[in-house]
Amino acid sequence: MASGGILALMVIVVILNIFAAATGLALFALAIWVVVDPYKLYPIAAISGKDDIFAAAWIAIFTGFAYFCTAIFGIYAALKRKRVLVLVYLLLMFIIFLFECASCITAVTNRDYLIGNSNLVKNQMLKYYADSSDQGRQITGTWNKVMQDAQCCGTDSPLDWMDYNSTFRQTYGTKYHWPLNCCQRQNSFDAADPVGCMLGQTSAIFNQGCFSYIQSMLHRYTWSVSWYGFAVQMYMFFLMLIVMVYFLLLE
Repeated sequence: MASGGILALMVIVVILNIFAAATGLALFALAIWVVVDPYKLYPIAAISGKDDIFAAAWIAIFTGFAYFCTAIFGIYAALKRKRVLVLVYLLLMFIIFLFECASCITAVTNRDYLIGNSNLVKNQMLKYYADSSDQGRQITGTWNKVMQDAQCCGTDSPLDWMDYNSTFRQTYGTKYHWPLNCCQRQNSFDAADPVGCMLGQTSAIFNQGCFSYIQSMLHRYTWSVSWYGFAVQMYMFFLMLIVMVYFLLLE
């Protein structure tokens, strides 16, 4: 190919790597968002032993930043027009590509364990809510936040606390049918009608279960790590093909 054609291809490689650096940073940021866990659902995943979504996010933090750094190096390698630099770039990109594939696959293949099983989440809630162990305190804090943020009660409904034996019932007996966090709140966050809430009046209690909320938030985590990661992978694959052509045409 004439030098003018190689120059044009070099410009294309540089531009594509600029976009690659941006997408790598975006993946890095999204993965950090998942690891920070703004909805505080990690204890539910951790106690089940299925925290693979968060493990995948940690991998994506590495791969996102690695893509950014390697793309910057790719710009340098393209401008220098040296085969050895371009080859090192391709090898680095391929290694990162494999790691990000592992991240996407890990997240998408394990999400249904929690998302598709309300009974698992319910059993956790009944066993650990109000328990004095470290796991119990984590689950209690998680459920208190979920019930207030989503204005819900129990996994499928408030009746979960009455229909099944639970640590909460063993601790508080029949005095409380469900936690006070199931009660409607005033602006001061105090229970609007504690007596009505304990009696189960629909105007005083959150009547919806929390599982749909938990399911939705875990879906967001999964989409951030796996499906955006998959989109990044498709772009990086296309980029590597273009760079391979550039490498073969360099003298």
